[in-house]
Amino acid sequence: MPRTGSGATFLSIRINNDMSEDNDKHLWVSWDKYHHLIEQLALTVHQSGWKFDQIVCLARGGVRVGDVLSRIFDVPLGILATSSYREAAGTEQGALDIAQFITITRGSLGGNVLLVDDMVDTGNTFDKVHQHLLSQFSAITEMRTAVLWFKGHSKVVPDYYVDKLPTNPWIHQPFEDYDTLRPFQLEAWIRKGEAG
Repeated sequence: MPRTGSGATFLSIRINNDMSEDNDKHLWVSWDKYHHLIEQLALTVHQSGWKFDQIVCLARGGVRVGDVLSRIFDVPLGILATSSYREAAGTEQGALDIAQFITITRGSLGGNVLLVDDMVDTGNTFDKVHQHLLSQFSAITEMRTAVLWFKGHSKVVPDYYVDKLPTNPWIHQPFEDYDTLRPFQLEAWIRKGEAG
């Protein structure tokens, strides 16, 4: 169903119409819920009283979370690309790749750093990235971690999180719809929406 705003037409896409109920194996997250969780995470970090100089988010899942937190706290945002979910169409973890460089909006990485991702699953990525950053950037004085979801089987405990998920469900995030959407499909849906 198209939505109109500011003179532009936007298409509200929901590819996977099988929005099953949440259970021990699956957690379905809408855009509204996703944004609410980011805001809750920001309040949790703020209420801790810990002051930080920069945020580093892990791409891809942590980019949206890091961007919003960077705006709320008005601190520079660094982006570090990592990848481990590549097997079986992104549902099984493979070997972890960590990018050689960080993209950061101002200065270089140092001081108190908040490491952000969307979730901590097994904890392998967070653990290895944490070690990597501390070994590569000697100007870091303290690093803490923040995520939306903390799965029960994780070997690391994030400093800040919104939801702990003891049953380790697969989290169906709203932007995953774009994983299977191709330009020709988008074009057809936009045309159909504009036609009424």
